[in-house]
Order: sequence, then C-alpha cells, then structure tokens
Amino acid sequence: MQRGQSELRGTMSQNVLGLTRDSLWPRCILAESGSHFGFSALLLQFSKFSLSGGRRGDKDKVVMKIAVIGSGISGAVCAAALARGGFMVTVFEMGRGPGGRMSQRREITEDGRELLFDHGAPCFTVKDKEVKGIVSSWEARGLVAEWKENFGIFDFTNSKFLQLGEEGVTSKKYVGVPGMNSICKALCLEPGVEPKFGVTVGRLEWLENNRLWALSGLDGQNLGSFDGVVASDKNIVSTRFTGLTGRPPPLDVRLVPDLAVKLQDVPVHSCFALMLAFSEPLSSIPVKGFSFLNSDVLNWAACDSCKPGRGVASDTSECWVLHSTSEYAEGIIRQTGLQKPSHSTLTKVAEDIFKEFQSTGLDIPQPFFMKAHRWGSAFPAVAVTGEEKCLFDKTKRLVVCGDFCASPTVEGAILSGSRAAKKLQESLSSL
Repeated sequence: MQRGQSELRGTMSQNVLGLTRDSLWPRCILAESGSHFGFSALLLQFSKFSLSGGRRGDKDKVVMKIAVIGSGISGAVCAAALARGGFMVTVFEMGRGPGGRMSQRREITEDGRELLFDHGAPCFTVKDKEVKGIVSSWEARGLVAEWKENFGIFDFTNSKFLQLGEEGVTSKKYVGVPGMNSICKALCLEPGVEPKFGVTVGRLEWLENNRLWALSGLDGQNLGSFDGVVASDKNIVSTRFTGLTGRPPPLDVRLVPDLAVKLQDVPVHSCFALMLAFSEPLSSIPVKGFSFLNSDVLNWAACDSCKPGRGVASDTSECWVLHSTSEYAEGIIRQTGLQKPSHSTLTKVAEDIFKEFQSTGLDIPQPFFMKAHRWGSAFPAVAVTGEEKCLFDKTKRLVVCGDFCASPTVEGAILSGSRAAKKLQESLSSL
C-alpha cells in the first residue's frame, strides 16, 4: 500500500492539470494519506477535486483558479485585484520577467558595469479618478514616485527647444521605483498570485462539460485548468502571433466570435528603442526628457539616470533612452519582417537613430554603450471598447484587457486591468 501511494504521489506531482503539489494535495488528503486512507478512495478524492477547477481552502470552500496571460501593467493589475478578491491566480508570461512595455532592461558592459534602462514607457500620467486611487496606493508603498524634472520639445526645423518646462507643469509624471517594472514585479508577487515566466500559452481550450479552460504551452505541455481566463495580450486571436511564433493563435475565434472580431486586426504602432550610456552627463541638453518635431526618425528622448531611485551618487555616467518614430520602425519592419530582428538590423537601426540624435547640434558625445531594441506591436493605435474598458464573455468567463481596450497609454492599461478584475469577480461570485 505504501508503495502504491508513493507511486501515485509521484504521478500526481506531474499531474495532467499542471497544478502545483500544494494545490493538488488538499490538507484533508495529506493528513489522511499517511494513515488508513485507501488507495481507491484517494483516487476518488482526487477525481472530485481535479474537476472542480479550484482548490479547497479553509472550511472546505473551493478557491477558484484564474489564469492571467501576460504580466504587463494591465495583466498585473488584474491579477493582484483578483487575488485580493480571494481567487488563486496564475500569471503566464512569455518573457523573462514582468512588465511588458513597462519593462526594465539590464545590460552589462565589457568592463562589468551594470546599466539599467526603462526602454519601454519612460513614465506615465494619470487623470482618471479610479486610476488615481490605484496609483496613490502604489506611491504609499514606495512603488512609484513623481518625476520632477524639466521637459520640453525640440524642433528639428529650427534646431532649438520650444516650451521648456511646460510639459512638466501640465500634469504629474510618475515612474516606477527603482525601475518601471517595479510595479508589475510587486503586483505579481502579491499573496495569491503565482507568476510563471518564460512560458508562452500556445492554446486555450474550453471544456464545455466541466465549464473550465484548459491551457497548454507552445509545445503542447499542459499548463492547467482554470475557472476563468484573463488575456492581456491582444495577439491571442491575431495572425500577428503566427508571425512571431510560427504557430496558430492560442484562441480559436469560433469559441468567442464577438470578442475575436474586435481583436483580430488591432492596428498598432511599432518603434525602436535605442539605449545609450555616456561617461558624463549631457550638460548641453537643458531638459531631462523631450519630444521631437519634424524628425522622420526620432520621437522622444529621456534621461533614465535622473529618475527617482536610479543610479549611484558616485557614478557620473548617464543613461538615455530614445524612441524612434513609428514611420521609421515600420519602414524597417517592411524590409525585415516581424520575426526577431537580426544583429545586423539592430546595429543599423542604432546607427540611424544615434546619427539623428547627433544631428540636433546639441553636442552629443560618443556613448560607451549603445544598443537597439524593437517594439514590434506594443503600442496600440486605437481602443477597441467604449466605457467598459475591457472585453468580456460571461458565458465562458473570458475577459480581455489592455491599453488597446481603453486608451493607448499606461493609464489606459491600468484602468482596463482594474475593470477586467471587477467583471470577472462579479461573474464568478454569482456561481
């Protein structure tokens, strides 16, 4: 009997539902399996448990399981809100860490120096009352801080700055501390949230008889079954997913036709980011962040080193991030395709963008570090919903959120994630 139980325990630790051992073995089973609990009875208990989709918690209450696809700011906000609502949340992220375009890039130079770049969103502003409340709570926790610097606009036609300082006066600019990804990191580590990085969801299957979603990875590995799914990735039904992975989109459009039709061809803006590190501060530039007028290549530039919580006082080097225009990026993508850009492509892009930066006449020296990164489809051109700020299929308990649902801003992504959590929580609580 002991040998049989041992084999079962080993098999179930690799169970077909993809559950963790802790969630697979409720306390009642673990407590009795070492005594006179029969082998067949144990199987019976497991079968009852596995089909419930959730985990039995205190007082025999089933804790419902939610899968969140994507750990950008929208997915992270939604995951944390659902976990606080009592759900067991698993976040699947194809990247090495959380953040999406709120990511922070870590680079090591040849001499061993560590460089950090907010190579996606440089900062964000907030106007919506609901989002202001969320951001205020982050500020109280030390996750964000106001970026108090002068900002401006540089006109290439006249080779001079316009409206110095005015951009910083119109609205507060917030940054994550010590990096833009700090917010998503903290939210993905809140109690009740289990992040799984480096995992791409390749297929979502609706199990009608069990009223559950079954998720699998790109290579068919089972990722588990869930009572509800949150997708913060607009590519779940898009051919853009195929262009990136060579696989069909994860979600069959026939399962949720009303949602799919809104997501299939969401227009996006592409761009390239250029990360630069200089030995000395760029004293010739009178502001720490600025946008460009009348440039075919450059959209904006920001100094990462001057943000709150960045850098070391004894380090005189300065890191900057530049973003290209969407027109420049789309021209490169037309030539090279959506697949991961080659080293030679990124080298050419880096040279193009830096050459344009130097042509400002601002006396830009040569950097000791320079590297380009492509954002292929991170910036939506439109919002696909109205006041709802998310897409929701109540019957199948699938909700889609992201900046593409609300507005193409960080604030829009936060609001969409918050609304998605409320929608799903209300639906599941009524079961």
